[in-house]
Amino acid sequence: MRNVRKHALGASLLLSLAAAAATGGGAVVAQDRPTIITGSDDFYESALVAEIWAQALEGEGFQVERGGPLGARPARIAAFESGQVNLVPEYVGFGLEFFTGGADAPEDVAAIETTGDARIDAASLQRVYDLLGIPGTVLGISDGQDTNAAVVRPDTAEELGLAKMSDLAAVQDQLRWGLPPECEANVPCRGALEGSYGITWPPAQLLPLPPCGAEIASALEGGAIDVAWLCSTQPVIAQNGWIVLEDDLETQPPGNLAPVIRNDVLEQIEGGAETVSAILDPINSALSTQVLTELGVRVAVDQEDIEDVAAEFLAALETPA
Repeated sequence: MRNVRKHALGASLLLSLAAAAATGGGAVVAQDRPTIITGSDDFYESALVAEIWAQALEGEGFQVERGGPLGARPARIAAFESGQVNLVPEYVGFGLEFFTGGADAPEDVAAIETTGDARIDAASLQRVYDLLGIPGTVLGISDGQDTNAAVVRPDTAEELGLAKMSDLAAVQDQLRWGLPPECEANVPCRGALEGSYGITWPPAQLLPLPPCGAEIASALEGGAIDVAWLCSTQPVIAQNGWIVLEDDLETQPPGNLAPVIRNDVLEQIEGGAETVSAILDPINSALSTQVLTELGVRVAVDQEDIEDVAAEFLAALETPA
C-alpha cells in the first residue's frame, strides 16, 4: 500500500478543497448549491469513485443523493439523460467508443476517432455529447486508468501457448469464454475480438457474466471458464497470478475516469464547471492506476464498505503546502 499521511476527514481536507475551489473560480454560496445525484455502473470501481466524489462534494457543503449503481453503460446514460442522476463516472475512451461505434451513430459522430490519448478522447467525448444534444459536461480525467483485459489461468496459458490476444484465434473453440452480456454490442469487446482478433461470434463455448465482478472471477478460478474479460485493475488478477494476454493489436481505448455532470446543475452553481473541477480535479489526480487497484482490493477482496473506503481515501489525501 502507498504510504500516505492520514488525516481526519474534516478540517484538513475541507481546507485543501476550499483552497482549490478558491483558485478554480470563487467560493460557492449556499443558495447556489443544487442537489447532486450520483449514479454509476454496476461494478465496484465505478460505484467507489462515484462515492468518493459524493463525499468530497458533501465536504464542500453540497447536498448529495446516491442514485445507486444503474446497470451497464446504456442504462447509466439513459438515467443521466433523463435527469434521474446528474453526476456519473465515465471511462472516457470506452464512452467515446460507445457512441461513435454504434450502428445508429450519426455520420458526424461516427467520424470521430478514438486516439488512445485520454485527454484528446475526453475532449472528443464532450464533442459527441454536444453533437447528440446530451446535456452533460465532461470534467477532468483521473491520472490512472482501468481498461479491458483478456485473462487466463497460468495452466491454460502454458497448455495452449497463450501470451497475446492474437494467440486466441487458433484455439478459440477449445476455450470456454466468460464475456459480459453487453459485449455483443460493444466495439472494444466484440469489435476487438471478432473484427481484430478473428474470434468467431459468438464463441462456441460462451458464458455471459457481469463484467469486473466476483462472479466472473470465481468462474475463472473454478474452471467454469478459461478466458475472462476482466477489468485491468481487478485485484484478483495479481492475487491469483493470472495471465493478462497482451492486447498486441492495441484495440482497447483509454480507461481514464472523468466525472460527467449535467449542464442544468452546473448552471445553478456559481463558477459552474470551474468550481466543481476545483473540488474533483485534485482527487482525480490522486486516483492513479496503482491507487485504483489498491482501493479495489479493499472493496472487492476484503469486502470493506465502499463508504468507509471512500472516506479513508479522502482523509489520506495530503494537504497541499
